[in-house]
Amino acid sequence: MTDPTRLFNSHRSRLQAIAYRMLGSVADAEDVVQDAWLRWHETDLSTLDNPEAWLVTVTTRLSIDRLRAAKAQREHYVGVWLPEPILMSSPPTPAEIHEMASDVSVAFLFLLERLSPEARAAFLMREVFDSDYEDIARTLEKTETACRQLVRRAKQQLQAAEPRHNVSHETHHRLMLGFAEAMQCGDFHGLHALLRDDAELIGDGGGKVPSFASLVGGKRLAQLFYAGRRRYGDALHVKVVQINGQWTLLRYIQGSLESVQSYETDGQRIVRVLVQRNPEKLARIAAALPVD
Repeated sequence: MTDPTRLFNSHRSRLQAIAYRMLGSVADAEDVVQDAWLRWHETDLSTLDNPEAWLVTVTTRLSIDRLRAAKAQREHYVGVWLPEPILMSSPPTPAEIHEMASDVSVAFLFLLERLSPEARAAFLMREVFDSDYEDIARTLEKTETACRQLVRRAKQQLQAAEPRHNVSHETHHRLMLGFAEAMQCGDFHGLHALLRDDAELIGDGGGKVPSFASLVGGKRLAQLFYAGRRRYGDALHVKVVQINGQWTLLRYIQGSLESVQSYETDGQRIVRVLVQRNPEKLARIAAALPVD
């Protein structure tokens, strides 16, 4: 394959995956891949020993630069910043489903926001994309020892932040179906029973629509979802779909997508809900998945 466009496109999905996991934004990831494309066409390919490695390095470095700028902008973001959800096709095997849900879920990307751009890049390259430390060092222009320290500290920081529950895809799906049914029917007791007492809701309205930055307590969350059903009646519609490799609830009001709700569970009850309400971050999902 010698055609530059075909060669680039053969790696595009991997570059998009790297950029999205780095940035948590589809638009920013697309911009990074486009910048990589422009640099690719300005480069003499005959000088490249490994075109794929070159593309991964350039995309990662561009993502680091973009993330630095984004972090500065997010300091002025209204409310809590949550990653933009992305619709992904279902992987063909259960193992791939589990792997994708663990490394691209909204909850995981939200957790990665705690890391510095370089630590995030090193962690993702090692733990998600299985790069060796020689490649990481070359990409980040650091020593292998420094990269090992970055990854180790990133893992410690993430583990200290909060434990991650190892819940099967099937169990998560079952809980989501039960919660969606209770929400659709306005079953307060059913909602409450599926929420842990210390469950937390975190919302992102981006300053464009009202949203709770944080709401804690299973009963309070159940009351909130119950109130939505009471307020909108049959104009409220809920469905369960796979977003970011994980079963997720979409809530429509009067035919329009109102929120994408990502749920973390301990295998028995819901422990946290990440609610994306920012219309700009819902646009792609709304266009791809209109209400039935």
